[in-house]
Amino acid sequence: MKKEKTDNQIPNSKFPDYHTPVLLNECIEGLNIKQDAVYVDCTFGGGGHSRAILKKLNANGKLFVFDQDEDAIKNLPAGQAGLPEDYRVVFIPQNFRHLQRFLRLHKVTAVDGILADLGVSSHQFDEAERGFSIRFDAALDMRMDQRQLLTAADVLKNFTELQLHKMFEQYGEVTNAKTLAKTIVAQRSLAPIRTIAEFKTAVQSIVKGNPQKYFAQVFQALRIQVNEELDVLKELLQQIPAVLKPGGRVAIITFHSLEDRIVKNFFRNGTLDSTVVDDVYGHRFENPFKVITKKPVTAAEMELKQNPRSRSAKLRIAEKK
Repeated sequence: MKKEKTDNQIPNSKFPDYHTPVLLNECIEGLNIKQDAVYVDCTFGGGGHSRAILKKLNANGKLFVFDQDEDAIKNLPAGQAGLPEDYRVVFIPQNFRHLQRFLRLHKVTAVDGILADLGVSSHQFDEAERGFSIRFDAALDMRMDQRQLLTAADVLKNFTELQLHKMFEQYGEVTNAKTLAKTIVAQRSLAPIRTIAEFKTAVQSIVKGNPQKYFAQVFQALRIQVNEELDVLKELLQQIPAVLKPGGRVAIITFHSLEDRIVKNFFRNGTLDSTVVDDVYGHRFENPFKVITKKPVTAAEMELKQNPRSRSAKLRIAEKK
């Protein structure tokens, strides 16, 4: 008997294994979508979240989707009545750090909702040549945007020992980050470190604990550095108060504690500044957000069974006052 698909398993008609959208129902419910409004999916990927948003929109609704990965455009949904494209969707092949700029280019000054799924897509992990996964041997690339120049191999080649130490410590929370950095600098003087296999061989003597977990943390740090992920997230957050309409909601899914902490504090305080001071006129800063999710929303048991990668996902939602 054929198993019926749930909403959390919305298929991708062109690339069914591209990416399974996490916390799908929770995102759609949390966004409180109005059928004739304007929304943004900052991380289009396989288009799963976008298709669910489109189901809630009528003919007057609009969805702007951002993705810097050139493969993502292949996943644009087909239009209604057999049309090749959905006229309600505008694809913007850029990093979402440029959110406000490109919305303005499309004559949009404010939107009703914003969604960002900050996880690396399954497609990127599963494409060996992208260099994201420790499961394969490939060039140490890790660029989400293939147009940029800096790769993970460049980081390992050119960063100083101190820079490597801080990167692994802060972005990967690697326990022996200092030793790892010292080992990389010593090994790269003997032979280039250009591939995943070469990297594993170069540092195998100092791997601590479970090798799979260890390299996952190390690769996370490299990926964050290459793609400037934390800086990009901060740039997005700073634009949201100006872009979001009053009553509009923003939903952000994070996959590690560094991102989640930034989002939590921003929604709670309305700013990235650790201390808020009055302006020159004595006006007190007021948080423009109302936090909808007091605690982060995590995947239910059913979703965890269907998609193990959802285990580390945390969803936070805020509403513009």
